[in-house]
Amino acid sequence: MRRVVVTGLGQVAPHGRDVAAGFSALVEGRSAIALNAVGEAPLAVSVPSAICAGFDAPALLGRARTATMDRVSQLAAVAAQSAWADAALDAPDALDADARERACVMWGTGGGGQQTMERGYRDLYMRGRERVSPLMVVLGMHNAAAGHLAMMFGLGGACFTYSVACASSAVAIGEAMRRVRSGECDVALAGGSEAALPFGTVKAWQSMMVMADGDAQTAAFACRPFDSSRRGLVLGEGAAALVLEEREHALARGARIYAELAGAGTSCDHSHLTAPNAGGQLRALRLALRDAGAQPSEVAYVNAHGTATLEGDPVEMAALRELFGASAPGVA
Repeated sequence: MRRVVVTGLGQVAPHGRDVAAGFSALVEGRSAIALNAVGEAPLAVSVPSAICAGFDAPALLGRARTATMDRVSQLAAVAAQSAWADAALDAPDALDADARERACVMWGTGGGGQQTMERGYRDLYMRGRERVSPLMVVLGMHNAAAGHLAMMFGLGGACFTYSVACASSAVAIGEAMRRVRSGECDVALAGGSEAALPFGTVKAWQSMMVMADGDAQTAAFACRPFDSSRRGLVLGEGAAALVLEEREHALARGARIYAELAGAGTSCDHSHLTAPNAGGQLRALRLALRDAGAQPSEVAYVNAHGTATLEGDPVEMAALRELFGASAPGVA
């Protein structure tokens, strides 16, 4: 079986664009959440949120390119550029024309170009304009970011978008792994981006009663997953990208290997529109372990969903406890 490895990392996050610095911030528990104003007058609200302050897309991508991109695509493009360069695939002849036909894009986003859509509707409903931008459809559609990435790097393989709410990027990475492993492609650009802070989006999430509140002094700690005093989630923006490669392909070009992707599992809990289900989560966990040929006892760390909602956290914990049994307290 073909093995799949990670050779490139890139991010645009509230902690910045430096992957190592961002990881250190997470390990040290430095929060990037702050009280931010969302929307434009007269429709605006201040909420605890995580934004990529100082992100200057025109300076990083050029004004002509960013004019055809929603913010969700701009974030994706910069993260992907970083990952591509980190994998040394920006070097001359790193991928020739034929090899680029065997390179694919698997990208995740839950909301797509929400800012473009809100801007267009504001023009229609608040400003009384009869027309919206002719680019509104191509900027706002969910697969716009993936399309931009394929065009930027000249990748002719499959180009798919996965929109599975909070699991979008995880599913995209798992699907990319499967395509490399199957032999459909040798290189995959995988990850996801979100820009979930238009005024209308925030108000919609507030209506669900799942968003944490807080003022300027308490915003940094507004989201507290698995804490007894948790009050809910916060919205934000950012992007992360991985370059995945078939292991022999990576070794042949002398690539640095960060990690190996051994397995993935997906499921649907088919139970409720919003309420999570431990059984569905448990199926995905078990499928991932089976795909990797691994046992629960080999797992030391789980990257949790951790919504910090009253209903979500106990359900996730129940699934993990069922999977790991008596060893659950030893899993980070």
